[in-house]
Amino acid sequence: MAKPLRVAGEIDSWCTKCRLVLNHRIVSIKAGKPHQVECLTCRSTHLWRQHAPGEKPAASPGGSKAPRAAGGASARTPRVTPAMRQEQTWEKAIAGRGVHDFKPYSVTGTFREGDLLRHKKFGDGLVTRTVDAHKVEVLFRDESRILAQGMT
Repeated sequence: MAKPLRVAGEIDSWCTKCRLVLNHRIVSIKAGKPHQVECLTCRSTHLWRQHAPGEKPAASPGGSKAPRAAGGASARTPRVTPAMRQEQTWEKAIAGRGVHDFKPYSVTGTFREGDLLRHKKFGDGLVTRTVDAHKVEVLFRDESRILAQGMT
């Protein structure tokens, strides 16, 4: 069962700046639907857009049923690719974390397992393990990467 929508809650929306469907914070609600949202990645505020421009709308928040294929048969469930599974793992790992919980990545910084970091090129990540004193493995939206740390 979906959580009820509320101001300061989170919802997926098309970000007009990032040009991706990303996690957003609800800023205002009109007629039971999100109206304005704030992107948790780039911090821009804009109108809520359920999907990317040109895409068919999915079920609206609040609960309409998924569209059915011709003849009344249920629509096919899309195949879950490894990239989709990676993104789902990343989203679960950072769910509920605030934008300010991420610290900027630097090769001179040191990080521990569970730390959240923001990389200029790769985006937001979660430190999943410390490889050694100078390397950490970080889970990003698209893949895990080994990054340097503690360099002087």
